[in-house]
Amino acid sequence: MSDILLANEATIRLGIFLGVLAAMAAWEVAAPRRRREIPRLIRWSNNFGVVLLDTVLVRLAFPVVAVALAVFAAERGWGLFHAVEVPLWLAFVVSVLVLDLAIYLQHVMFHAVPALWRLHRMHHADLEFDVSTGLRFHPLEILLSMGIKLAVVAVLGAPAAAVLVFEVLLNATSMFNHANIRLPERIDRVLRLLVVTPDMHRVHHSIYPSETNSNFGFNLPWWDRLLGTYRPQPRDGHEGMTIGIEQFRNRRELWLHRMLIQPLLGPASGYPINRERRPKAAKSSKPAE
Repeated sequence: MSDILLANEATIRLGIFLGVLAAMAAWEVAAPRRRREIPRLIRWSNNFGVVLLDTVLVRLAFPVVAVALAVFAAERGWGLFHAVEVPLWLAFVVSVLVLDLAIYLQHVMFHAVPALWRLHRMHHADLEFDVSTGLRFHPLEILLSMGIKLAVVAVLGAPAAAVLVFEVLLNATSMFNHANIRLPERIDRVLRLLVVTPDMHRVHHSIYPSETNSNFGFNLPWWDRLLGTYRPQPRDGHEGMTIGIEQFRNRRELWLHRMLIQPLLGPASGYPINRERRPKAAKSSKPAE
């Protein structure tokens, strides 16, 4: 089973990635939640350029990825679930839940530490919110995130199948909950009990720091509710809210080379948790030319 997963991991992940991306892109055209102000070609060409760069760097920096590490740990008896005998189904469920909690806590950490916020704010500096935003992360953040994920997999001794399912779910739900799609309010209200919906996560991309520092979940919505970071709706409504952060409001900041140097530019103030202040730019939702 492990050999089959390793042999087909890339195909499985790429197939699901392309399928979810195509579905969300089509849905955004058919039923958009917000009006698009910036040509998709500008944002998508640069956002997907980041994805390509992230993928190459991860493959170069890490000789093994999460699923391969899970197989390696199983062969050598590393990790909690190889030291304590539990049913496979329980190890599977707990592994997915713990990995998701780790990603939630990592996300909070990237909002709490100013140096890490410098990396993460590139994700928030997108001037619109759609499926491509869910893939737009600074390469250094991706490398740090992968290191944390590998550490959790090794400590848990997570089953390879659980790691693959988690990786696929995280990637798919990130594209779903960043999509500019309209869901009926009643469906959204029920669905967000089980998964982070676009309306729930969009609040996290508000220009107001108090809203930026809420709704940290990517996959499961329960951690925000349990740990007090849940905010149901943006104060200005979904159509009227301003997406992004105070800094980097000019459209030239959407270009790949500008995104990559953002951690070096300007102060890391206003948004890190416990360093909040009311943004001056919240009056206008239209980005500068």
